[in-house]
Amino acid sequence: MSNRQQAAKDAVRDAAPGAAASDGLPWEQRRWAVAAIFTALAMASLDTAIANIALPAISADLHVSPAEAVWVVNVYQIALVATLLPLGALGEIVGHQRIYLGGLLLFTLASVGCALAWSLPSLLVARTLQGLGASGIMAVNAALVRFVYPSRMAGRGFGHNALVVGVAFTFGPTIASGILAFGPWPWLFAVNLPFGVVAMLIGARMLPPTPRTGHSFDFPGALLAATCLGLFITGIGSAAHGATAITVIIELAAALLLGFFLQRRHADHPAPMLPIDLFRRALFALSAATAVCSFAVQGLAFVSLPFYFEDILHRSQVETGFFLTPWPLVVAIMAPIGGHLSDRYPAGLLCGAGLVLLCTGMALLALLPAEPSVVNIVWRMVVCGIGFGFFQTPNLRAIMSSAPPHRSGSASGIVATARLTGQTTGAALAALCFTLAGREGATLALALGAGFAALGSVMSFLRLAVAPPGGS
Repeated sequence: MSNRQQAAKDAVRDAAPGAAASDGLPWEQRRWAVAAIFTALAMASLDTAIANIALPAISADLHVSPAEAVWVVNVYQIALVATLLPLGALGEIVGHQRIYLGGLLLFTLASVGCALAWSLPSLLVARTLQGLGASGIMAVNAALVRFVYPSRMAGRGFGHNALVVGVAFTFGPTIASGILAFGPWPWLFAVNLPFGVVAMLIGARMLPPTPRTGHSFDFPGALLAATCLGLFITGIGSAAHGATAITVIIELAAALLLGFFLQRRHADHPAPMLPIDLFRRALFALSAATAVCSFAVQGLAFVSLPFYFEDILHRSQVETGFFLTPWPLVVAIMAPIGGHLSDRYPAGLLCGAGLVLLCTGMALLALLPAEPSVVNIVWRMVVCGIGFGFFQTPNLRAIMSSAPPHRSGSASGIVATARLTGQTTGAALAALCFTLAGREGATLALALGAGFAALGSVMSFLRLAVAPPGGS
């Protein structure tokens, strides 16, 4: 079947009940809706980053070991990843704006619970609920952006989305350090309350209703999906933290088995929770796979680079923080530029070029001389940031535009799932590199990251052959 015939077939299939929606919001309403969406996204992204900074203070205040305190980060991430696809699917049934508002409400209340926690168990319960709330926000984030912006401005909207995430990760540690300089660690969570309330008030009035499908929600399927993804992320995390091989194998095998049962259960479902129907679209599948590869590069880099700078280059912690800043900062700058270009040029071309740059930057970092100057390090990090930033927004636009409107929730869930799966996989592979190569593991991880970027660029360029005429 030719590309043109396949595009026509997809167009007929996409004309499902509820698929039609108005093309974006008027400017006056759109700016308020965007403010609500991006405020919630910034909160959820910041809480992924700032909790790491607070771990030493939490450990000391609650009288627990550092290994126990790490679960404050782990339970948030597991709850977040495990429920992304079920909540994205639920958004297609009840409306994405309702999932967003419910997630934001739970996130805000759980933040108060974190601030009032009196023990590690109480904090872990609150952090789990906070992760569920963050999942509600992130599962439908890209879907809401798709319906808020007109189609001609979709790239710009996704560029702004990536900008918010980039700024949150860039300045998250600085914001956390500033708060901790004036108050105890519970303030890191309490600060979410006023922002959450404002975002909810604005969102309740300004977010648009989104198309809904007619099928019912599959609760047993949702449980299967959540357990499958939770075990998968836990298994990767176990490998990264040096768990026994049998533990890792059992967790990953159980995840694969549950995934098989879920696929069989939804084989004839009109909107499967594990979106096999979307992965049958070559453009969607390649875009999602490219996302996993690119975020694996990010995971490899940000786990290995601190050890590389401090243990191999003998730089201080302050210098290491300075060296790590250019990457996310340049990503934040490049995201709107990439979004603007993605409205004009194919994502396969833009993302492929960006990942070639990222591959080059990672290789250059791995080949740094023994005693590099500050400029020598920084310009390599800038190359990585330009490459990653040039890739991120066009790829997000490609994923969302290659899914029909009535499947935006599942596509949005895949966006977040691909990002977190890639980052977690990259971190686990970085840990493996250190296990295999000891002190030189950082160099090996950077070289492996260059390989992932090269693989991602090949898959990205392949999209030029499968994209329909005029498509991404």
